Amino acid sequence: MASSEIEYTTYIHASPEQLWRALTDPAFTWRYWGVAYESDWRVGSPVKVQVTPDGDFSDLGSVVLESEPYRRLSFSNGTAPPEHLEQYGRSADDQADEPRRSTTTFDIEPMGATVKLTLVHAGLQPTSEDFDAYAEGWPQVLSSLKTLLETGETLPLPTE
Repeated sequence: MASSEIEYTTYIHASPEQLWRALTDPAFTWRYWGVAYESDWRVGSPVKVQVTPDGDFSDLGSVVLESEPYRRLSFSNGTAPPEHLEQYGRSADDQADEPRRSTTTFDIEPMGATVKLTLVHAGLQPTSEDFDAYAEGWPQVLSSLKTLLETGETLPLPTE
């Protein structure tokens, strides 16, 4: 099967250090992403996810692939949390048939008082539900991240 990727670039009025913190601090990711990620952000370490405010962090198979603070962060994407499967009307059996083997990479490039953030989500099947969900979701996540770093407020999370 052919593989495809999603790429977005945005410019944020922030320092590379501020952006790195926004990508790696669980309390920060919760505010603009609606989920929290926890890791020591060293290559080979797990990336755990918390999908409800009072829930535990779960190891769903995501692993840090590259970590160069303030410049590049890449991790594999593990299985979807059960809450996300339910949201999209899928079951654990559906997921077992289509394991997720994609990667998410953030490249951070300083540009004076701003940073250029390039997101590449690779290894997706172009005709999959995952591809469509990420293609729609990433612009919302990145817009909320940008807004939070520049104004201190987030965009409202979309409701269905």
